[in-house]
This record gives sequence, structure tokens and C-alpha cells, in this order.
Amino acid sequence: MNQSKFFSLAGGLLFAVGVLAAAPPALAEEEAAGNSLPLEELRVFAEVFGRIKNDYVEPVDDRKLLNYAIEGMLSGLDPHSAYLNEDDYRDLRVGTSGEFGGLGIEVGMENGFVKVISPIDDTPAQRAGVLAGDVIIRLDEKPVKGMTLDEAVKLMRGKPGTPLRLTIVREGQDKPIEITVVRDIIKTASIRHRMLEPGFAYVRVSQFQARTPEDMLTGLGALKRQAGGALKGLVLDLRNNPGGVLNAAVAISDAFLTAGTIVYTEGRVRDSQLKFKAAPDDVLEGAPIVVLVNGGSASASEIVAGALQDHKRAVIMGQQTFGKGSVQTIVPVNERTAVKLTTARYFTPNGRSIQAEGIVPDIELDNVTLTRSEEPSNRLKEADLAGHLSNPDDNGDEKPEAENANEGVTDYALSEALNLLKGLAILRPGTA
Repeated sequence: MNQSKFFSLAGGLLFAVGVLAAAPPALAEEEAAGNSLPLEELRVFAEVFGRIKNDYVEPVDDRKLLNYAIEGMLSGLDPHSAYLNEDDYRDLRVGTSGEFGGLGIEVGMENGFVKVISPIDDTPAQRAGVLAGDVIIRLDEKPVKGMTLDEAVKLMRGKPGTPLRLTIVREGQDKPIEITVVRDIIKTASIRHRMLEPGFAYVRVSQFQARTPEDMLTGLGALKRQAGGALKGLVLDLRNNPGGVLNAAVAISDAFLTAGTIVYTEGRVRDSQLKFKAAPDDVLEGAPIVVLVNGGSASASEIVAGALQDHKRAVIMGQQTFGKGSVQTIVPVNERTAVKLTTARYFTPNGRSIQAEGIVPDIELDNVTLTRSEEPSNRLKEADLAGHLSNPDDNGDEKPEAENANEGVTDYALSEALNLLKGLAILRPGTA
């Protein structure tokens, strides 16, 4: 497009604006209420477009310039709105199915740098030691400052088996650290489950995918059978869960609630005003629940934690969550591209906005690690004394050890959650 053609286009646009500005008084009053186009800003846009076309050091394709303008328009709104080109749109559809290529981290932008919201369980990033809250300032030799989030994500993706060196600023570290991560095909199993102790179950949800509710119910069914038909309590682990599919979060909350609102959304358009209600069933039949969260628990994780907290169905334990309380709608532009646009805010059943606040736990825990005491374990006991009285109830059977007992030694939050569950189970009417 040459200069004359460009200004012909701009002139046509401005002429159309001029016709609207000359509308009858009633229409002019309606436009004054906020519907009119900003004439002066459109002139500025036209001027900048023309300068780039004529004066930039290299020729730039018109379509590319317009795509840049759309990307900038959306990225300037909030950290989650974006223009999805063909590759981005395909990756989004694949990601919700549970398989994609890359490092295995959920990221966002903060002050021009890439911030790790959370590493995904059992992925190269988690195994290499990347942590929630890490700020990535370099990818190999390329500074992240000045990149868009999409540009940084594209650099992090690549052929499986190829390494990428991340330079990271981490809280508590005096200087940046370097971590090399080898790319791989990321296949995420969103649910893991096991028995902590007889009757006390553990379910880990790493992210919310389309199949997550079904997989969780299947896992809980297996644990209930293992426990002889009913569970005494459940630890639901949402730590470092970056979110995912809204319907999955609603279904998981519904599994433990018998009535009332789960979450509702508010936005400017009718389609963004939604309210989700619980059905009258509880898969745990009232058994106590402790939900573990931390600063890497975001979006859909916060919906579940907020719903169970407001209904007093679970005790929320850990650190304050991430605070992503906005709804993104994917609007296809054509078969290849789409717009991801923030259209609403989430609210918990009691009307609390999650946005930029997060969920404050009922019981806050410091982020610490436990280790075994170095004290000798052979301290003298009554049973070691010569001629001690025997216990009339002792039948000589060995006491069973808790499954995965060693994990509680290092996972402080899980250890505290299990202890709380035991206390709640003791106080629950009708439990042995």
C-alpha cells in the first residue's frame, strides 16, 4: 500500500466518522453517552500507521502491521486478554485436552518479565526445580524484557529433547540462578490419588481439564472401596494448580456440595452473567475435607476453594492464592484465529470477588520443609525396663504403618492437613 492509498483509506474512515458526528440531535446525544468513535485518536492511529509504512527501516506487510495493532490493543487491556494466531489457537485447543509440547509451566507477565504461576506435575520444568513465583529474565541468551508473553512462550516451546536455559530471579536468592530444562511432550494426568492412612484419602488435582471430574470420581470410588465403603476424610490438594476449564471446577465443587451457589460471574453482556448451582448429593457423605492451596493456586482452583470455604464444607489450609478472578471467553475470528477476551469476574457464593485478592486460607501455614529429627530413636521406654508389667490388651500384632508415611516428613502442609482431618473425624457424630 503506497502513501496515497493509505491516506485514501484513512480519509474514508474519517469521512465515515464525520457522517456519524453530523447525525441528528437524538443520535448525537446517544453517542455522547459513550458510543461515539474517538476521532482524534483515530487520526493519531492513521498518522502512526503512515509513518511506519513510509519511514521504517524495512518494508512491513500491511496485514502484519494490523495484526500487531490488534495484539497491542488486547494485551493492553489486562494480562489475560490476547489475540490468538493460528499456532496459539491450535495450542489452546490441544492444551485443554491434556497433551501439548513444551517445558510444563503455566506462566504470566509481571513488570515485563515472565512469571511462573506454577510448574505442572511430573514435567521437565518441575523435575528441573522450577518453582511457582520464579521470575524468568532470560531464555538462553535472549532477555525477556520487552517480549510479549506469546513471544516468550514460543521460545519456550520447541522440539522435544532440546534444552533451554532459564535465568531466574527467585525470592530469597541474592542473585539470579540458571536452570536448564529439556523440552518434552507434556502429557498431564490431572488427577492422582492414594490412601494416606486407613480411611484418610488424598486427591491431587494438578489442573482442570475436561476429563478431570470423571477421573476424580473414579479415583474416589477406588479409595472408598479400599477403605471398606466409606472414607473418614479427604485431603484435596490444589497447590500449584493454575486452573483450566470452568465446568470442571464447577463439577468438582458440586461433588462435595448438596445445595446452593457454587460460583457466579458478572460482566457487561448477558452471556457473561452465569450462576452455577449444586445438585443434592455429596460423594463423601459429609466426611470432612481439607483443601491445600498456595500462591500457585489460581483461577479454577480458587473457584473450588472459595465455594467449599463459603459453604463451610471444607477447611482451606496453606497460603493465600494467586488471585485470578476473571473469565476469559474464546471468540473465533475465523477458522484459524480467535480473540481471548476477559468478559467477566468470578464471585464466590458469598459474593466475594477473587480478582487480585485470592482466597485467604482458614488456617495459614508457612512454606516450610520438615526433616526427621536427628535424636536417637532408641530412647528408653517402659517396655524396655526389666520386669515391666505386660499390657493385657496386647495380642502381639504389629502396628500397621501409614502408607507413604515418609512423604509427611517433608511435606509440612500435607502432614498438618492429615492431623486436622483426624481431629475432625473424631468429632464427627457417628464415626468410630
